[in-house]
Amino acid sequence: MKHLIASALIGLLPLSVGATAIEEAPWAPRAAAYRLSLFMANLTPVPWEKIENNWTAPAPGSAVAVEALSRVSDSDAQNIRAALASEDRQALFAATTTALAKGILQHLEAAEATLGQPEAAFEVAQSTALYRAFEDGILAADKQAAYDLGRAWLVLNSSLGSSGILDYGAQDPNVARFTEAQKVIVEYIEKNYLPSVFVERGKLTPAPESAVRSGTPVVLPATLPPGSNIADQRELPRLVLQFEEAGEDEANLPLVAYGDMLFDSPEIFGSPARDLGIACSTCHNRSDVNRDFFIPGLSSHAGGMDVDSSFFNPMFNDREDDHLDTPSMRGIRFTAPYGRDGREPSLRRFVRNVIVTEFAGAEPTPFQLDAMVAYLRAFDFLPNPQIDEAGRLTDKASEAAKRGEVLFNTEFAGLGDRSCASCHTPDRFFRDGQTYDIGSAEPPFPGGTTTAFETPTLRNANFTAPYMHDGSLPTLASVVDWFNDTKDLGLDAEQRADLTAYVQAVGDGEEPYQRFEGRDSVFRLSWEELTTFASTLDTLIPMRDAENIAVLIDTVAPDLAADASVMTNQNAKPEIYQLAAILQAVGDASATGDWAEASRQWDAFKTMQAEIDERMF
Repeated sequence: MKHLIASALIGLLPLSVGATAIEEAPWAPRAAAYRLSLFMANLTPVPWEKIENNWTAPAPGSAVAVEALSRVSDSDAQNIRAALASEDRQALFAATTTALAKGILQHLEAAEATLGQPEAAFEVAQSTALYRAFEDGILAADKQAAYDLGRAWLVLNSSLGSSGILDYGAQDPNVARFTEAQKVIVEYIEKNYLPSVFVERGKLTPAPESAVRSGTPVVLPATLPPGSNIADQRELPRLVLQFEEAGEDEANLPLVAYGDMLFDSPEIFGSPARDLGIACSTCHNRSDVNRDFFIPGLSSHAGGMDVDSSFFNPMFNDREDDHLDTPSMRGIRFTAPYGRDGREPSLRRFVRNVIVTEFAGAEPTPFQLDAMVAYLRAFDFLPNPQIDEAGRLTDKASEAAKRGEVLFNTEFAGLGDRSCASCHTPDRFFRDGQTYDIGSAEPPFPGGTTTAFETPTLRNANFTAPYMHDGSLPTLASVVDWFNDTKDLGLDAEQRADLTAYVQAVGDGEEPYQRFEGRDSVFRLSWEELTTFASTLDTLIPMRDAENIAVLIDTVAPDLAADASVMTNQNAKPEIYQLAAILQAVGDASATGDWAEASRQWDAFKTMQAEIDERMF
């Protein structure tokens, strides 16, 4: 529900710390293709066609739209193509690593040849952009080498010289310092990324060859490939909570508030989701769909991914490239069974399956499941004045929609003498709780049984495009056309337009996106959520529940500090950092069983929160 976007240009770092996603800087084309190759080659099975596309077409996350192969030498391109053709992971690693390392050295040579000219700075920048693809591997394997290389890059940039502006401010290059720094980088790259033979690697990583040969375990931070986007979509969906609409404050409902926190918490998942800051709310922005979510290799398009791949939980890997679009969770208490294929009969079992099976988390406690279910059950649909409580159109609907309503309730031979309304039952929130094979998926083998999918609700469907389980249809009009064509409904153009108008009327909703005006800001929304989460300490501290306090602190304290970066009132940032520190002190005290100190720090937090609550915005 959060994952607030803090725009920043960063080097290669884990995409997030806590649950606040950081927007990553674009990559040089070769570096992007290389890191995408490593990520995808570690999937099981390896998506070779996608890896090839990363080199032969503009790769996701590239700063410029050029093919990476066009930036390497003919011989390196030939080696990369051969590795792709033979589907040899080790050969791919060797060929792509070699091409990238050569590029670094070639740009440094060009910089050396143009010292004192503007071209030198450009060449060093190009070389640095390629080095970025190795940087986290070096840092993980050898911090001293990473420091020495970082210093060498700084010396390079400060030694370039400059022609100044209009003959003023000219600086002569420092050739000796440049050469010395260049030597440090070149020798390291040649030794570690241009060996005569690379050691066979089980997992492909940018770790330097010397570290791999030594046998020393190298633990790299979890990262996503270039082009990934796990931040909230730009237009945040409006969250409609049943109790809020009735005038109740979430802070008065500690079980619901704790469930809200867990929905926003990466701590309930296993690695790598937890390390990347992925939470339930990453995909389900404020109960709806994050239509910008995208991970190359796992997502065929934005808004979903292959949830049963080898990346998040190898035990759950079905070895199929089967992207599923993220379903909306609005009104979820009315839409059992759960999962696109209706595999989970209850919301409680569905939540447990997502945590443990899909994202490799530890078994949630009964209390945690109670809290999450209590929160999810509060999700409601967006109000829609075009339909009444029984799902019938009101006088606010268009004439075309009213004609479409008749068609929606008409039986068709192509539907087995049933109507659209037979499955999308209006007085049951436009779904029937059943699963069907409607021909939208292929059988697993010739003569095999095709997966059946649950009937999705049509409520608020206008805001969840694309459609079908795999997002294969871009608009509601294309859904109508698909049924007309595949089920031989025989609708003419005008009838299809009327039926589309009806579905759009049913799928509408008031104020679908969060509005930020005046003092209402992204930070204020986050602040109110996080302090509401923290309010559950009023219940957890007297219960002496150190386990659940730890989950809360590990979620809320880092996010408070991270979200200070998007404050409008930057003068108040130090106070937010202080609050985060106080909250951490609560966690430290509870972890050691010092409940008196935990209570004292919590009282200090509440006092300070009350003091700064208004002036910070």
